[in-house]
Amino acid sequence: MLHGRPVAILGGVRIPFCRQNTAYADVGNLGMSVRTLGALVEKFGLHGQQLGEVAMGAVIKHSSDWNLGREAALSSGLSALTPGITLQRACGTSLDTIIHIAGKIATGQIESGIGGGSDTTSDVPIVYGQSLRRRLLKAAAAKTTGDKLAAFKGFKLSELKPDFPGVAEPRTGKSMGNHCEDMAKEWNISRDSQDELAVASHHKLAAAYERGFFDDLVVSFRGVSRDNVLRPDSSLEKLSTPAGVRQELRPRHPHRRQFDPADRRCFRLPAGQRRVGGRARPRSAVPFA
Repeated sequence: MLHGRPVAILGGVRIPFCRQNTAYADVGNLGMSVRTLGALVEKFGLHGQQLGEVAMGAVIKHSSDWNLGREAALSSGLSALTPGITLQRACGTSLDTIIHIAGKIATGQIESGIGGGSDTTSDVPIVYGQSLRRRLLKAAAAKTTGDKLAAFKGFKLSELKPDFPGVAEPRTGKSMGNHCEDMAKEWNISRDSQDELAVASHHKLAAAYERGFFDDLVVSFRGVSRDNVLRPDSSLEKLSTPAGVRQELRPRHPHRRQFDPADRRCFRLPAGQRRVGGRARPRSAVPFA
């Protein structure tokens, strides 16, 4: 087996994780990436320095973010000579950008680099349907005013209905929550066990903040200095009662999920395993390394 040069991660920063449509509601992937990358440049004194490469990415992004890595690098304070590349992997973009940078270092292509990623569900790309898109493209290609108007012959108001990005896996039609429901059923993971893990996770995160673990890792952004998805006062009781779950989550779109009036189970009825209070909230944030 061939062995490349040893690679080390020297440090990183991130902005706080935030709930959907809260502090980062008007900030897209580029804005979050620039803030975090800029903080990393400041932390390590990299102003004006040329690095081997910056690798960035996001799963749900606008078409204007096609060059996200390069644009973030240009606005970060690094030398404009630093190359940038944009990658994408569902639920693993940040990890893969770091692996990409590490691979280039290990093979001697570069000496150093930065990898990271972002995702937001507050600023998703909302587009028109295929019918209106075809009309607009036809009108744009037309040479005369008459031909441009002709492209809209037979236009219907229903064509103005926007298309929102979906979260379902194309081949199964299931969301991540539905797939997790299948996993819990196959592995016989009880709701109580899931609640215990969820509560412990919040308590451990709160304790880490209190002891200063995140002092040199998390940088404030938009007036937020701690993850606003953190619920330090969570308890098994709050996750186990209808009133507690409503207080914990307050779902904005209850019609999009199935709920049991008795215990607010979600995703599958009548034998659903996962309560809405124990699921991850939609969030907007960017981790960086």
